Amino acid sequence: MAKQNVAQQFVDILVRAGVQRLYGVVGDSLNPVVDAIRRNSAIDWIQVRHEEVAAFAAGAEAQITGKLAACAGSCGPGNLHLINGLYDAQRSMAPVLALASHIPSSEIGLGYFQETHPDQLFRECSHYNEMISNPQQMPRLLQTAIQHAIGRSGVSVVSLPGDIASHPAPEKSIEHALVVSRPTVRPGDTEIDKLVQMIDEAERVTLFCGSGTAGAHAEVMQFAERIKSPVGHALRGKEWIQYDNPYDVGMSGLLGYGAAYEATHECDLLILLGTDFPYNAFLPDDVKIVQVDVRPEHLGRRSKLDLAVWGDVRETLRCLTPRVRPKTDRGFLDKMLKKHADALEGVIKAYTRKVEKHVPIHPEYVASVLDELADEDAVFTVDTGMCNVWAARYISPNGRRRIIGSFSHGSMANALPQAIGAQFIDRNRQVVSMSGDGGFTMLMGDFLTLVQYDLPVKIVLFNNSSLGMVELEMLVSGLPSYGTTNRNPDFAAIARAAGAYGVRVEKPKQLAGALKDAFRHKGPALVDVVTDPNALSIPPKISAEMVTGFALSASKMVLDGGVGRMVQMARSNLRNVPRP
Repeated sequence: MAKQNVAQQFVDILVRAGVQRLYGVVGDSLNPVVDAIRRNSAIDWIQVRHEEVAAFAAGAEAQITGKLAACAGSCGPGNLHLINGLYDAQRSMAPVLALASHIPSSEIGLGYFQETHPDQLFRECSHYNEMISNPQQMPRLLQTAIQHAIGRSGVSVVSLPGDIASHPAPEKSIEHALVVSRPTVRPGDTEIDKLVQMIDEAERVTLFCGSGTAGAHAEVMQFAERIKSPVGHALRGKEWIQYDNPYDVGMSGLLGYGAAYEATHECDLLILLGTDFPYNAFLPDDVKIVQVDVRPEHLGRRSKLDLAVWGDVRETLRCLTPRVRPKTDRGFLDKMLKKHADALEGVIKAYTRKVEKHVPIHPEYVASVLDELADEDAVFTVDTGMCNVWAARYISPNGRRRIIGSFSHGSMANALPQAIGAQFIDRNRQVVSMSGDGGFTMLMGDFLTLVQYDLPVKIVLFNNSSLGMVELEMLVSGLPSYGTTNRNPDFAAIARAAGAYGVRVEKPKQLAGALKDAFRHKGPALVDVVTDPNALSIPPKISAEMVTGFALSASKMVLDGGVGRMVQMARSNLRNVPRP
């Protein structure tokens, strides 16, 4: 039997760690690894058209499965293209292993063709970033990288010169059992005791939830009922906490709606559950704040804390809920539920009047119809920009749907690549890319990846021929829009020319039928919807600080806009409020 080389050993260890696909673009320094994949039936090489897509696809796969995913780039420019998608994975806490293949080891540091220094380039967007310069470092270095990615929920980068990859693997190398899942983290008794006392002493408690509440929906609802607390959420917490929630008061932040802002400011104790919510301008500075997070480095970096609790949300609430004294006064909760319902009723009219006749089509209407027609377990990938607004307001979570976006990194062009990763996991699950024309055209070449692998991704293209969110930023800064207009082709015709299903929609009455036909189509499909470029989600009064820079927003208001089916849930919750 032929002796293994380093590349083959590398691939075998990825398989042991549960990796089923390696996304990338082939290239000379990467060839030994790609050949090793060809020889191994347990893992597939997924050929994309741009390495940035490879990183985004791996990040989406990791977010949906919770397991390690992997991507690769050849030396120099190849692996350099990975960096934007890896930043997104790191900030989304997605466990991703990136292979950055390298120039010949004998030429490093001598200005060789395509030379870069990946061990330096990826330092900021990874938890672990090292180079295999000697075969004897295998397999320990790769095993360490994998455990960093899984254990710290983020990115590990391994640089591997092509010549080293072809060398024989070391004999009697040490391969140990790999960590492939994270443990639960329970807070210390001292923190639990302090938190119990603070809750018992507080009259008005609000919970504000982020993505760290994943898997803890039942525990959050039980806790909210015990202390009669309104429950708000950040954008990344929406899919985990909004559904089946009789305490829901909406979302805070620039894209927020409802009474979440009021609930977080009118309480006397705010508990942040699993959120690294970046917009500190929307957080109060005159109430007591407790933060619960599994990542201790997140504690207190957004606001002054009265108590920091290191632990995951589910375990913390399991310890906490039985110990707090049940509250009987629903006054604060009912007040916030009524404010929430009133706020939603106040904005919904402007976005329902004559929308079925409006040309160009209201994007709100597109998102609303999409929400109604999409599967109950669909995965939505959402482009940064105005598509974030429409997804936040109109896509209804139910505990089975997933909503993936570049919500922490804020990159353009993420939706199509993330849809690729999501669809490879399960070809029978509906995956919908909510793409803006700006984001779609940035990485449009990988529409061909859908065709090549016959991935049944459905792209709903919000085509307003502009960079809508950038126009909004310019507007509120008192600047005329400039450089934001796109001259677009008929994207449906391009889809058909590429061998996919494509349809263009210019009138509202065509929309539902077009979406149904696309959803019924067995392969990739694109629905090019011409939408109103003037549909900017803004309130009557707005200051530049509300929008510019997003994370630097100094506003204490949220953008106004439609809310889709959320108003129905608010009305239902309001029925539980006692009448005087």
